[in-house]
Amino acid sequence: MLGSSVLHRGSKIVIASHNEGKVRELGELFEPYGIVCVSAGSLDLPEPEETGDTFEENALLKAHASAQGSGMLALSDDSGLEVEALGGDPGIHSARWGGPTKDFGLAMQKVHEALEATGGAFSRANFTCALALAAPDGGEAVYTGRVFGHIQWPPRGDRGFGYDPIFVPEGHTETFGEMDPALKNELSHRMRAFEQLMAANYAEDGASD
Repeated sequence: MLGSSVLHRGSKIVIASHNEGKVRELGELFEPYGIVCVSAGSLDLPEPEETGDTFEENALLKAHASAQGSGMLALSDDSGLEVEALGGDPGIHSARWGGPTKDFGLAMQKVHEALEATGGAFSRANFTCALALAAPDGGEAVYTGRVFGHIQWPPRGDRGFGYDPIFVPEGHTETFGEMDPALKNELSHRMRAFEQLMAANYAEDGASD
């Protein structure tokens, strides 16, 4: 377990990702708290094989690898798109649907083609995000957030990353790819997991329990 003061103003953590979009979004979330983020890529840390069966398992694998490799507190995000008409796919394989180069244009096209084959072109869907925090001594915690909506085709917008251009959150008409980044951050699965993480692990003055 991790204590409530493990994160505080002035903390420095490793974001266990080589995905520039994820690193940027997480850095923006931490910035108001005075927490400095560095990416695993900038430290030349390798990406471990994601062998887990859930978002939570894969997030913990990546967080522990970066914590051990850097000797620092590490945060990992494992997230993906789950489409109802596709039985929850692409799910934990969301990045892999883009092939070896993680081409999300290709991945979105595959989602569209799979939905056309099922007749569920505008299927309900959700993004899921598991945020795992790991310390070099083996301490860990994981938090999960979800945002629901539906699939839109063709893709719209060039903001965000990943599947954002084909996902419209409930109560809105814009895709995440069209949406102002500040609004997306308020609504996102990542923010919902982040709020849980900060409530459990952040202390403004760094005082111990």
